[in-house]
Amino acid sequence: METTATVNLQKGERVDLTKTNPGLKIANIGLGWDVNAGNGDKFDLDAFAMVLASGKLIDKNAIIYFNAKEAHGLTHMGDNLTGAGDGDDETIKLNLAALPPTADEVIFAVNIYEAQTRKQNFGMVNNAFVRIYNGETNQEILKFDLSENYSAFSGMLMGKIYKKDGEWKFQAIGEGKNGSIIDISAPFN
Repeated sequence: METTATVNLQKGERVDLTKTNPGLKIANIGLGWDVNAGNGDKFDLDAFAMVLASGKLIDKNAIIYFNAKEAHGLTHMGDNLTGAGDGDDETIKLNLAALPPTADEVIFAVNIYEAQTRKQNFGMVNNAFVRIYNGETNQEILKFDLSENYSAFSGMLMGKIYKKDGEWKFQAIGEGKNGSIIDISAPFN
């Protein structure tokens, strides 16, 4: 089996997943972070995904997160309440073949749970990243390390997998957002 090196992306860069990983069926999207011991409150970052068709959520079940763990070929693999430890803190599994035929984009995001109440923001988060690896072989495909200062934001659109001309691609987004999962997903309704 041929192994390929991980592609390290910068904000805005894209990778053609179909061409660089022929036969990719299951993509695991790992999101990770470390938190500063800033204000004494525990940090709880929550990864979530939104399934879109033509820029809009495909239906009321199109947001996959810790309380709605499975829909449309995506499975949220569990809520990490502390972010402690190395590696991925939360993972979302994507079965590309199980996506609805109308789905043409899946956005992966993260927000800080109760950020406003706890006075927390992404400036208190270090080493944030999103990575994709083959869910069948565990071979890492790409990684996007967030290096900008996002201290004005409590959430972030990390990246997206999208379909163009029949091929699946990934784009590193790194766009700061504020609010809850509902707030961040509102523009896609």
